[in-house]
Amino acid sequence: MAVGFGHDPAGTTGVMSGRGPVDAVAHALMATLEGRTDPYPLYEELRAMGPALRSEQLPVWYLTGFEESRQVLRDSRCGKQQDGRGIVAGNRSRGPDETRQVTMLFMNPPDHTRLRGLVSRAFTPRRIESLHDRVVSMVDELLDEVAAAGEVDLIDTLAYPLPVRVISELIGVPEADRDAFRPLTAALVKTLEPIVSDDDAAAADAAAAEFGLYFTDLIAERRADPADDLLSGLIEARDGDDALSHDEMIATLVLLYAAGFETTTNLIGNGAYALLQHPDQLATLRAERGGMADAVEEMLRFESPVQLDGRRVFEPIEVAGVPIPGGDTVVTLLGAANRDPRLYDRPGEFDISRRDLPILSFASGIHYCLGASLARMEGRVVFDRLLDRFATIELLATPTWRGSLTLRGLDELRVRAACG
Repeated sequence: MAVGFGHDPAGTTGVMSGRGPVDAVAHALMATLEGRTDPYPLYEELRAMGPALRSEQLPVWYLTGFEESRQVLRDSRCGKQQDGRGIVAGNRSRGPDETRQVTMLFMNPPDHTRLRGLVSRAFTPRRIESLHDRVVSMVDELLDEVAAAGEVDLIDTLAYPLPVRVISELIGVPEADRDAFRPLTAALVKTLEPIVSDDDAAAADAAAAEFGLYFTDLIAERRADPADDLLSGLIEARDGDDALSHDEMIATLVLLYAAGFETTTNLIGNGAYALLQHPDQLATLRAERGGMADAVEEMLRFESPVQLDGRRVFEPIEVAGVPIPGGDTVVTLLGAANRDPRLYDRPGEFDISRRDLPILSFASGIHYCLGASLARMEGRVVFDRLLDRFATIELLATPTWRGSLTLRGLDELRVRAACG
């Protein structure tokens, strides 16, 4: 899960004149479709300029290195910015807290500490692990559809519906209501991008309001008739006399949908595409299924579902020997950090034989993704069952990327799958 950096109400696309080299590359990365579609050459251009780069015209820094990024993500002197200032355009815009309840995604201690502590009491490893067998059943049901069709869009048939079903079952959302969430979550995740238009911001506000109305009713139902689900756990979660407020519960539920399942959808889609692009790796994984956990980590590293995260510097810090003053913003480019040549051998190659290497795909520090273990479990189940079910999986067309940067994923992934 990543942070949004505000939107660009004037519709500009960055510093419009006198760009220096850092701003020129950052503009190409964040404000052009070509850059968002293939960010990796631009990451390398930034990397070549230095480990900590300041915009020539904005109080914004860019980090491409693993250790530098992890340092900032873990530093208590850095936190979430909430003023809605767009990184590229630098325009002041409406912050998320002015239109709807702020989620943990945008909170700093002590509010974040309190809320995450309460949510963690319901979002337990035991609750996630208890879903494993159900996830297997869900995957098998979806693969039945793949087998029946033969040729499918794997995003629409598997990568999207599975995480929605899983998070819905975890929370306790009735099956009949789940399809209505797709356009709402699509609207909400656009606010996580570096530049968000007024139209996208308005659509996100409307989606958040609709989510709020729905979950208000569902919370009332669970208060009257608790179930063995996350929502009932959130209602019961307390630390002494402290409990989640109604608005905090709604914000948490919206966050789980808007940012939570999207990362898993991208993990499945991006991972499947990486395997299909590298048939030798696919064959190795098929033959050596015991390496599945490491293969999923390599998928997360090679095509990170979340490409960037940002922090506001509250007190002066030093990164790679470079002083960064308080008040500035630091953008950790997670997709670049996951390909840092100082840490990874052949970082631009997809290699599922890598072992025990750290990744920043779920960020780090106090905002480390709460659903990381759930996403990993779903990824392992999906690819294990996919290889069990189909003797051959063939890519039918070169897919297109959605054109978003923060959340990197495919529009579609058309394949032909045949049983053995």
